[in-house]
Amino acid sequence: MLTVSVISPEAVLFEGTTESVVAPAFDGEVGILTGHAPMMTLLGQGELRLGPGAGQRFRIRGGFLQVVDDQVRVVTEHAAKL
Repeated sequence: MLTVSVISPEAVLFEGTTESVVAPAFDGEVGILTGHAPMMTLLGQGELRLGPGAGQRFRIRGGFLQVVDDQVRVVTEHAAKL
């Protein structure tokens, strides 16, 4: 399982565990599963999806995503829950 935090300037929108993360990077979508290599990427604009199926979904714009030891931190300039 991944431990995920979704943080915007207004609030912490999500803290918990999930099986997968799909995020809109600045140059296309990036998918994260358990055991992913450490990485950091800039975020673009689009839909952040946490978990399979409907799961948790957010519309985000800008910021960055960091993955280290199955911990995913999404820090975004703007986010709204879908």
